[in-house]
Amino acid sequence: MNRPLIAGLCLMMSAVAICQTAQETSAGSAARKPNIVHIVADDLGWKDVGFNGCKDIKTPNMDALADGGAKLAQFYVQPMCTPTRAALMTGRYPFRYGLQTIVIPTAAGYGLDTSEYLMPQCLSDAGYKTAIIGKWHLGHADRKYWPKQRGFDYQYGAMIGELDYFTHDEHGVLDWFRDNKPVREKGYTTNLLGDDAVKYIDKQDGKQPFYLYLTFNAPHTPYQAPQEYIDRYKNIEDPTRRTYAGMVTCLDDNIGKVVTALDKKGLRDDTLILFHSDNGGTRNAAFAGQMADMSKVTLPCDNGSYRDGKGSLFEGGTLVCAFANWPGHIKPQTVTGMIHAVDIYATLAELAGASTAKSKPLDGKNVWATIAENKPSPRSEFIYNVEPFRGAVRQGDWKLIWRTLIPTSVDLYNIAEDPYEKNNVAAAHPEKVAELQKRLEAAGKEAQKPLALNWILQTAMKSATPLLPSDEGFYMDTDADAQPPKIGTSH
Repeated sequence: MNRPLIAGLCLMMSAVAICQTAQETSAGSAARKPNIVHIVADDLGWKDVGFNGCKDIKTPNMDALADGGAKLAQFYVQPMCTPTRAALMTGRYPFRYGLQTIVIPTAAGYGLDTSEYLMPQCLSDAGYKTAIIGKWHLGHADRKYWPKQRGFDYQYGAMIGELDYFTHDEHGVLDWFRDNKPVREKGYTTNLLGDDAVKYIDKQDGKQPFYLYLTFNAPHTPYQAPQEYIDRYKNIEDPTRRTYAGMVTCLDDNIGKVVTALDKKGLRDDTLILFHSDNGGTRNAAFAGQMADMSKVTLPCDNGSYRDGKGSLFEGGTLVCAFANWPGHIKPQTVTGMIHAVDIYATLAELAGASTAKSKPLDGKNVWATIAENKPSPRSEFIYNVEPFRGAVRQGDWKLIWRTLIPTSVDLYNIAEDPYEKNNVAAAHPEKVAELQKRLEAAGKEAQKPLALNWILQTAMKSATPLLPSDEGFYMDTDADAQPPKIGTSH
């Protein structure tokens, strides 16, 4: 046979083989499921990060991730901790299963309905390792509500969420666990959580994707920080703001440690990092927690020009600082489309190639194209919340807040024109008010009764010790050993 012909055929076959290999490698890379590091801060003010304009607190690691990824300008959550975390884990509004009102109080025995199929369960079905490092706060009194029983392979951190940063307890009760077992150790919680996240990443082999739900309790009350971090902000006059600044910078440092760990393991390019707060920064002392005496403290959180804060249906309580970063997959820019916490379940499931068939009907939508490319959001409406005494909804640019307790009140805002909710235009647009009230009424008919209100009422009735006037004319407790029920109002 002609030697040049044989050589030509060999070269052709080699080229075909190389091409096929390249195509297979490319296809494998495209089909590789991303690792997901989902970071949640606790009660962080919208303007307490550099990428939203903060001047007195340094957050270089978060700023770099935000600048190199998508700054999510309209990322919405629920007004408080437990409802937001429930929305993330279920992809469903918390009013559907009774977690729409306040947080789960410390002394309460209820939790997130076990019939809900949670995101870690969904991702596990798609071959993911799953871990929660940090705060849970979706049920603590019964282990059936704990993360290890709800789809997480690994757990480390707090079940409730408001705890002393150094002793890891609340009112003398330890709230620090690893895989359901109590852990007694020294250290500042933010550093401990960051260190554990680094250890978790170091153990990954790059072959099986993982979902790491990294939920810091910082910078929630009590306002505590290592002295070295407080000392970095001697220029801040107010002592509480100074400590709070140290807490935020420590949080930022630990996020930086996580990014460095991903880089060292060669996993950074295969990992989506999503960051946001669980609600707006606290501007009302009633929602600041039960461990700290707030009577002599100036609340340190800054939500910029957005109205009010945590616990409120105004933008300051529900619009939070947020970003997403995945090199080569997310275009660096400011994303303006509406995204709600309920959307995260559907979006991550789609990225992971996971079926949501086992979950109940999702309220969330897949917003990946919005995050990655700033395409129009598939979401034109979301429910801020529905409770027996109030509700709020947004459709397009219109937002309605309806307080149903007597005396009732209605606020209507055009968020595009009035993002800081300074001009209530309800009187000028009665038809729009009626339309949005009708939507809230429909949502209310789908809502379950708030478990928190039921628990508070039952606790009050069970604990009703008679109070009788003494000879001196003031009331006294007839049971000298009786203690009032400890009801947590905010975590």
